Amino acid sequence: MDLNAIINLIFLLFLISFIYPLLQRRRLTSRRIHLINELERKRHSRVITLIHRQEALSLFGFPLIRYIDIDDSERVLRAIRMTDDKVPIDIILHTPGGLVLASEQIAWALKRHPAKVTAFIPHYAMSGGTMIALAADKIVMDHGAVFGPIDPQIGDPFRGSFPAASILSALSKPNPNRDDQTLILGDIAKKAIRQMQDKVCELLSDKMSSKEAQRVAKILTGGQWTHDYPITPKDALSLNLNISTELPKEVYQLMDLYPQAPQRRPSVEYIPIPYGPSRKKS
Repeated sequence: MDLNAIINLIFLLFLISFIYPLLQRRRLTSRRIHLINELERKRHSRVITLIHRQEALSLFGFPLIRYIDIDDSERVLRAIRMTDDKVPIDIILHTPGGLVLASEQIAWALKRHPAKVTAFIPHYAMSGGTMIALAADKIVMDHGAVFGPIDPQIGDPFRGSFPAASILSALSKPNPNRDDQTLILGDIAKKAIRQMQDKVCELLSDKMSSKEAQRVAKILTGGQWTHDYPITPKDALSLNLNISTELPKEVYQLMDLYPQAPQRRPSVEYIPIPYGPSRKKS
């Protein structure tokens, strides 16, 4: 094989390696749109997905954690504005949380929508995802799905973040050597908890009594759990939230079309077909 043929082969392989991922992503996008359309026809609703995966940078392969940001809130608000007041909204949540401002914008936009709003949680919706779910008229979870507390986290990129409730707990203990910055953090923490409790009470105001809403808000924002504490459907029912575990099969199918970033070796493997009861051998 001459040099030109080798160069052409290398170029062809490079071209294929570049184009194939693009075609694969386009195929996944097409399948997702088809399934979303199918779910909308079945439920006569507008389906919005808010799904975050750990993604890989295309050049270096380093993991990039996704979270709720302003771009997400802009897109969700745009979808809600495009939905007639009489059309129900189904939002599928799979997120570790994110910016408080973006989460609140989405939550209030959903709460203002006149028709029924349903939040589907196939796996988890933590922190800001929980706030969005609370805005829905009904929350539908998988039996193993969880959401989490929405206690404010205070801090900065250099020192790290700390639960607001833990900052106040530390300030309640005598210490003559505290600096002004710690006292300022304490003041911010107190305001953040009060603001978050007020927001949760407002989100729940049409779903339960004022006294009950205050109780739930205090539990979710007061720091009695760690920020990553998993609240199961059973826990959610004890909070008098409108919870169901009858998740449509299309939601599971849709999650399969949001694959995690490729790895050298998958950490979980199984034969991807449904199993029923074993047949007895004769």
